[in-house]
Amino acid sequence: MNILMWILVFLGTFMIMEGMAWFTHKYVMHGFLWKLHQDHHKKEHSSWWERNDLFFVFYALISIGCFLLWKYEDVWIGLPIGLGILAYGITYFMVHDIFIHQRFKVFRNANNKYAKGIRRAHKMHHKHLGKDDGECFGMLFVPFKYFKK
Repeated sequence: MNILMWILVFLGTFMIMEGMAWFTHKYVMHGFLWKLHQDHHKKEHSSWWERNDLFFVFYALISIGCFLLWKYEDVWIGLPIGLGILAYGITYFMVHDIFIHQRFKVFRNANNKYAKGIRRAHKMHHKHLGKDDGECFGMLFVPFKYFKK
């Protein structure tokens, strides 16, 4: 196994996960599993936890499955794919749950152009309280219009 190939698989997996997150968010969360996601848009509960938090389990299981393939079946590509999914999950948690929704009170003063654009796009996403007519389903890559003043 070539280290360059390993790094490319890891980075490629991370990038593909943004597309997977967009697809899952638009067609699954705002589709047939809206019942699990709606408490993220309509805060009709007092709990810190949301049913929406269960979505991480799906990708966590895929990541774990990749680690198991690498460890027990000697499939080298399982490790960089599993780590790419894990890295995206950590990034998603940091950006979405901590930075945007402030579930932990850190990164509150991030005020650069990228941070403002991501917050604007997510605010527009949450403007829609129902499962239909949504916009901005991505997390790290959002339309350029949200980066303009």
